[in-house]
Amino acid sequence: MKIAILSRDGELYSCRRLREAAALHGHEIQVIAPLSCYMNINPASPAVHYRGEALGHFDAVIPHIGSATTFYGTTVLHQFEMCGSYSLNESVAITRARYKLRSLQLLARQGIDMPVTGFASSPDDTQDLIAMVGGTPLVVKLMEGTQGIGVLLAETRQAAESVIDAFRGLNAHILVQEFIQEAQGRDVRCLVIGDEVVAAIERTAKEGDFRSNLHRGGSARPVAIMPQERAIAVKAAATLGLEVAGVDILRARRGSLVMEVNASPGLEGIETATGIDITAMMIRRIERHTLPGFSLKTGG
Repeated sequence: MKIAILSRDGELYSCRRLREAAALHGHEIQVIAPLSCYMNINPASPAVHYRGEALGHFDAVIPHIGSATTFYGTTVLHQFEMCGSYSLNESVAITRARYKLRSLQLLARQGIDMPVTGFASSPDDTQDLIAMVGGTPLVVKLMEGTQGIGVLLAETRQAAESVIDAFRGLNAHILVQEFIQEAQGRDVRCLVIGDEVVAAIERTAKEGDFRSNLHRGGSARPVAIMPQERAIAVKAAATLGLEVAGVDILRARRGSLVMEVNASPGLEGIETATGIDITAMMIRRIERHTLPGFSLKTGG
């Protein structure tokens, strides 16, 4: 089977591990930088061109598209889909997950609990916006932020007003969110593949920070999750149409809350902490969808 990985950097941990897993399963794999692709949008013979030549057919594509290149990356991925390639995460699902406000609306419509979240555009709404999410402390998030970048904790009303008004003055789109103080800088990352949570870690923020992202200096350890957390993670991924997702859960007094659904979850932290070969599971998921007669349980 011929598989493409859409990624700007083939030496990233996730890409290296996926290449190794694919090779062990006997598949041919190529890393393709999406920004170097260009497309022939032709109903008779759609094609993707890369560095001066038309690419041949790929049986499957594994998207590892950074948030900064979501628009062009998902456009390239959609072109591969038009050419008949199976995508481990479809372009439309990635777009849903990356648009934070839309993803939260979809999750809320399915009754999935999450921190109370507000969104507005007029500076005149600041006071009511703060009250709507339960007052301070609260979290302010840039819509385009990722890996903890553009996420701020406002501990007082004055600080919250200043941060919100400053972002609005820059015409930045923001979410204002309830701060779950009892989480104490911890969250649970559930790695979902298909209809199963295959691994889970508890991430803890570094001292003095409230963001648990490993890219911000947080630490990780394996964690046992409750059945309801397993169910909510699978439901959240399915709601956005994702085959593979990192679902981040906060443990609040009122129950488990979905904080975010990541369409391109990093694998290094969770594989290192748990020792679970997640990349092999991703390759088997592709095989299940593309190889005739393949059984996920038997692996062949």
